[in-house]
Amino acid sequence: MDKTDKKILIELQENGRITNAELAKRVGLSPAPCLERVKKLEKQGIIKGYYAKLDTEKIGIGVETFVVVTLSRHKHDAITEFIDAIQSVPEIIECSYITGRADFILRVTAENMKAYEDFLLHKLSKLPGLQHVETMMIMSNIKETRKYPINSDKSKD
Repeated sequence: MDKTDKKILIELQENGRITNAELAKRVGLSPAPCLERVKKLEKQGIIKGYYAKLDTEKIGIGVETFVVVTLSRHKHDAITEFIDAIQSVPEIIECSYITGRADFILRVTAENMKAYEDFLLHKLSKLPGLQHVETMMIMSNIKETRKYPINSDKSKD
């Protein structure tokens, strides 16, 4: 990945819907080579996809939480069973396997507190292998970004 690829990534993180012509102009390429580079970055899996940032209140999500989960067993099958089980739970929008006192941290959304309580009682508590669950309510999001820092000045030419 060279300096131009990094510039492309910076621009696409800022605006995934930018036209190829505008992207090419901003990174100093003509449209055809720019599109080739974007397709190459997609094929290599560097660009995994594009998404729309939604206003959670306007789509009916009033509660967001982080849920820290500790499993009762730490064998491979217990971990994969838990990972497989969460895939079909739509309220869990992110899951990270972590180090420290807990095993996973989940980002969970719900319409309201009653819906979150229902999630805890009827979905989360039924997941396999749980030993301990701790919920942290998100009061407000101070910084929320999907942009990764990319230093375009340091390239691997």
